[in-house]
Amino acid sequence: MAQREIRLVENEYPSPSMTHPPIPLSDIALTGIFEISKILTSPARLEITLANVVNLLQSFLQMRNGVVSLLADDGIPDITVGVGWNEGSDNRYRARLPQKAIDQIVATAVPLVADNVSAHPMFTAADAMALGATDETRVSFIGVPIRIDSRVVGTLSIDRVRDGRSHFRMDADVRFLTMVANLIGQTVKLHRVVTRDRERLMAESHRLQKELSELKPERERKRVKVDGIVGESPAIRKLLAKVSIIAKSQSPVLLRGESGTGKELIAKAIHELSARANGPFIKINCAALPESVLESELFGHEKGAFTGAIASRKGRFELADKGTLFLDEIGEISASFQAKLLRVLQEQEFERVGGNQTIKVNVRIVAATNRNLEEAVARKEFRADLYYRINVVPMILPPLRDRPSDIPLLATEFLKNFNKENGRELAFESHALDLLKACSFPGNVRELENCVRRTATLAMGPEIRDSDFACHQDECLSAILWKGHAEPAPERPRPEIPLQVLPRKAPVEIVHPREPVAADDFAPAPVRSEIPSDESNMSERERLINAMERAGWVQAKAARILGLTPRQIGYALKKHNIELKHF
Repeated sequence: MAQREIRLVENEYPSPSMTHPPIPLSDIALTGIFEISKILTSPARLEITLANVVNLLQSFLQMRNGVVSLLADDGIPDITVGVGWNEGSDNRYRARLPQKAIDQIVATAVPLVADNVSAHPMFTAADAMALGATDETRVSFIGVPIRIDSRVVGTLSIDRVRDGRSHFRMDADVRFLTMVANLIGQTVKLHRVVTRDRERLMAESHRLQKELSELKPERERKRVKVDGIVGESPAIRKLLAKVSIIAKSQSPVLLRGESGTGKELIAKAIHELSARANGPFIKINCAALPESVLESELFGHEKGAFTGAIASRKGRFELADKGTLFLDEIGEISASFQAKLLRVLQEQEFERVGGNQTIKVNVRIVAATNRNLEEAVARKEFRADLYYRINVVPMILPPLRDRPSDIPLLATEFLKNFNKENGRELAFESHALDLLKACSFPGNVRELENCVRRTATLAMGPEIRDSDFACHQDECLSAILWKGHAEPAPERPRPEIPLQVLPRKAPVEIVHPREPVAADDFAPAPVRSEIPSDESNMSERERLINAMERAGWVQAKAARILGLTPRQIGYALKKHNIELKHF
């Protein structure tokens, strides 16, 4: 909107060319108040609104500079704007204010008029200089208080140069500025009320959201996403929420659960969500190595420590410094090695095999087992002090049968990976997923993945149907392989495979140049109560297969069941031509 340059001026000498009568002062003031009220009611930041008011005042008053200064509730200057204000220029306008005069206006709540700032007692020489007053330049000043109710919250001030050509009525200017200051006061009050209400509502909203999150069911809370872990069931959501909490601490963690439940993935998730995420994540399967090799793997060895040690080598503890070490199958380590491991866990220091220098490390331990360690402690097979050291924060991983709603998601993900690896575009038929959901999968996620891959490999068409699965054809042997299931599946006849049955007392010769093994080595150890009593009626081959099935086809475990060494088990498997099964 174009604005006219209008001045509240009286007794000016009329120009000979003036043909229109002067506009009455009341009309000019009314027009000014109208225009200013429109600015004050526009939706904008308070600083921008006040700056626009000062800019508009130049159209209605003979003035050089104008400044609006607002105080906070504690009396400290809060907002200072003037002609040509922009972001960050408050200090420039604040330095132009005559502080002594402003303080008097705030304290007395009375307007201050100075016809000549150089001669007025409320203005120092520095104030006069800041306002541009000199011996030749006469500067006048008008300041009025800005009120909210009866409290002064700021000032509105202008200064002008008296050039001797115009005569001003100061009282009219003061009245006009007072009306403008009153409008500004109401606007400031409204802004502050709105600001306080917004802050109060935001605080209340935050409080209510916090209370609501505490009342929400676990499945509706913020969900934790972990790479490699697929599932939306309440059991897996609860587990992942617990992982995010445990990851923040440095305490040792013991993962409990059946084989194939994803203990290694959970261990890695704890590491990646912890403060050690930038450190190494080192893992080792304690059941896969003999004790002597396991000691060297964990603690490292020096050059010449044993035959074949041609150079020094760091162990897993050293490699995991400032990171996380995952000890899988910790329940399978021997009693003698448990004592060595206990010292490292307690003191975080050790010596390499064949060395005498103590090495200190900073490692977080995450252990895992599918054994019942409490029973092992009661039978003196597992040290109680080591049990208490690793079982600081136990986590029980749910088996797949406890989260059947995750089976379609997992199966789809496994099929997607299979398609990517093999360049195929297979998909599940709806009945196929229903069939998978009805299975208990004693081998958990690992067995489900094997089932999907086996079926996808043999699938003839673009879709996997329910009839493609081995269980639909009564050929699934998982119930036999996983006898440790809490609810064993009904027995099915074993496949009719011709096996050579040897006489019970006939010796089984295992030929080895260094360590010949007699048939008696395959007899069940008399001290182990876990050997079924009916094994005496089995052939050597059947007894070997039975031990491997009970051990989940892990040779080290089967060796312990039969009282043999892993190497002897390997020789026996080769002799009887028994093919290893991988899960």
